This record gives sequence, C-alpha cells and structure tokens, in this order.
Amino acid sequence: MSYRPLAGAAALFCTLPALADLDPASIDAAVSQVEPQVIEWRRDLHAHPELSNRETRTAGIVAKQLRALGLEVKTGIGLTGVAGLLRGAQPGPTIALRADMDALPVTEQVDVPFKSTVTTEFRGETVGVMHACGHDAHVAMLLGVAKVLAAQRAQLRGQILFIFQPAEEGAPDGETGGARRMLAEGLFDIAKPEAVFGLHVIASLPTGVIGYRAGPMMAGSDSFTINVTGRQTHGSRPWGGVDPVVTSAAIISGLQTIVSRQIDITDIPTVISIGAIKGGIRFNIIPDSVEMVGTIRTFDPGVRTDVIERMNRTVTSIAAANGATATLDVRDNAIPPVVNDPQLTQRVLPSLERIVGKDRVRTISLQTTAEDFSFYGQQAPAFFFWVGITPPDRDAATAAFNHSPLFYVDESGMAIGMRAMLAVATDYLQGK
Repeated sequence: MSYRPLAGAAALFCTLPALADLDPASIDAAVSQVEPQVIEWRRDLHAHPELSNRETRTAGIVAKQLRALGLEVKTGIGLTGVAGLLRGAQPGPTIALRADMDALPVTEQVDVPFKSTVTTEFRGETVGVMHACGHDAHVAMLLGVAKVLAAQRAQLRGQILFIFQPAEEGAPDGETGGARRMLAEGLFDIAKPEAVFGLHVIASLPTGVIGYRAGPMMAGSDSFTINVTGRQTHGSRPWGGVDPVVTSAAIISGLQTIVSRQIDITDIPTVISIGAIKGGIRFNIIPDSVEMVGTIRTFDPGVRTDVIERMNRTVTSIAAANGATATLDVRDNAIPPVVNDPQLTQRVLPSLERIVGKDRVRTISLQTTAEDFSFYGQQAPAFFFWVGITPPDRDAATAAFNHSPLFYVDESGMAIGMRAMLAVATDYLQGK
C-alpha cells in the first residue's frame, strides 16, 4: 500500500493557530491541524523502510518537505542525513531537534494495512526490513513539529536546527555513519546549538506517559566479533579434529559469568549478549571455524575497559582449553552513554508536565538500550526523553518491545510526542 502526502505546507501558514501564548490549548490546536498528515507520513515511511546508510527515499521526502516549509536545507551530511535550519524573526538562542531515520533487518508480523513487505540483503542473507524501533514515527513527528514552528516564524525567537539522522542503529560493516559522522562532516557548522533535544517512542510505557532520567540514562554500546578456529573433521569422529562449535558454546557460557560473577552489578548494570552465531554447513561435518557477533552495554568507561579485558581473557583461555584458538575484535564504533544534562533536565521538566500532567512524567531506571544521540550531548547540553506508545488495551509491561517483529506504535502517542517537543522547544526559546 502506498501513501501520498496530504496538501502542501502553504495553507498551514494561514490556518495554524498562533503560539504566542505557548499554552497547552494553542499547542493542542496546532498539533491537531498537522496530525493527519503526520500519521500519513509515518505510514508511508513504515511501508517503505530503509536500512542504515541506505535511507535515500526517506531523506528525499524529508528534504522536500523542509524546503516546502521555507527552511534552509542541506542534504548528504553523513551520507544520507538531512538538516534544516529555521530562522525565527525575533532574536534568541539556537537549539537543535533530532530524529533518526533508519529501519532494521526485521520481518514484520504486525497485521496493519501499511505493513512492510520490503526485503533486502543483510550480512549475506535475505531479510525483511521493518521500522521495528519507531524511527518512522520520529521522522514524521519532527516534520510535524517543523511545520508548526515554520508557520510561527514571525513570532519565533532564535533558530532551530532540525536534524534527520541516518544509521542510528549502526552503519553496515566497513562503513561509518550516524550522529558521529554527521558531526564530523560539519553538522554544527550550519548552526551551533546551545541545547539539543530528542525523543524516542517506547513500548514499555503506555500512551500518554513520558519517561526521562537526569544524568546517565542509556548505556554505552560496543559491538564485537569472536572468531573461533578449530580443525574440521567428520561429525562421527570429533576426536579427529577440534570442534569450534562446542568451544563457542563454552565461550558463550563463560562470557555470562563475567556479568553474573565478576562485575558488581548492584552498582551499575552491565550486559554482554551474543546476537548471531555462524559456523558449519552440513549435519555430519564439524567445521573449521565459527563466528559470533554481539554487543556490550556499560555505563562507565572504567567498567567498559574492565569488561573488555575480562572478555578477551575468557575467550582466549576457553579456546586454548579446548585445543582451539579464538580472537575477540571489539569494533571501533563505540557509542557513549546517553547523559541528560541535569540543569537542562530540570529546566524542561515543567514543559513536559504542562503537556501531559505531572503524574504522567516519570523518572525511569537506567536503560541498557543505547542511542547515538549521546554524541550530540558531547557537543552541547542535551535532553532525551521517551514517549509511550502502547495503547490502553494492552499491558505495557508485556508489550512487544522495540526491535521485535511485533512492535506496534499507537499513533495517538505521536501527537503527544509532538506536543511535548513543541513545548520543550518553544519554552526554551522563550527563556523559560
């Protein structure tokens, strides 16, 4: 199913209510005007997902819409990234608002009319492609926010840099991408923000609830590869070779004891996970080698260094005990933890509470998920928050989490996300 954008931006400049008072009622009215188009954008993007560093169609749609709004647009930053600068008519600070654009190699199982049927090649296999993390919603919401604010250009103070980022989920092997690449290619040369804001839809919170945490919020992330080398032999005579499959199984078990027995996880969480194992081709042949890939999640640089040292020792020692060899390669693509600037957090909380109510803005626990929004926080004070999108008739505690083929977005949560981002942005620009 295909979706066409609704009417162009020009009419909205005349019909959107003014946000001069910046009260919830005027923000609600403005969001209500753009919500149908935002939903249609989201459904179109959902039906046409693109993997990291391949977001050419998505980037084209974004650039076209931003140009129609009269923003200064730059494309091709970080390969497929798009930035749009909105200059208000009144003097004021510069802020940045960010959305990510890439989808995941996941085959969708959600039965919706705009279900993705896209397939592609990933790591040598044919896979489905799905917006299983909600980045389609992020793009659509930020376009909606841009549309509302562009219509208020005459009342707007300062300027806003809209960032549409590729490859948040990680660039393909052998490539670079994401926030780090956009920054390296001069993103903040367009306009250096004094604060950066971002949001993420999340299945573990019900629609209408916003989650945040001051200070460290999300884990730092590393990806790694383990190559185990044995000696091939007939499956009926394992003693005639060295079995890298059994060795790999022992290594996996050994790695888990680092977390469960060697790291003080009562102080701060740590995660080591193996996500893929490849080795062998036939039921009765013990192969020469096995490759494993996985992720490390930590919140502290010292803990990260310690974990990697322990992993290396575990991998090589267990392999040697089995007569095999093994190497650990931690890729040079580490993502630092997401840290919400404490002062900025306290400043924007009233904005969020005004939109959804104080009882629905909740402090969350440390999250072992990762986000390369953290790179923006190394350049300027940053604030990142979660927007619940699990509908009332479902239990958010058991709902399919982000990255699941059953991940589902309650589209009414997108209006809440837009209202929240508008309140945060406009209050900040007004000096509140």
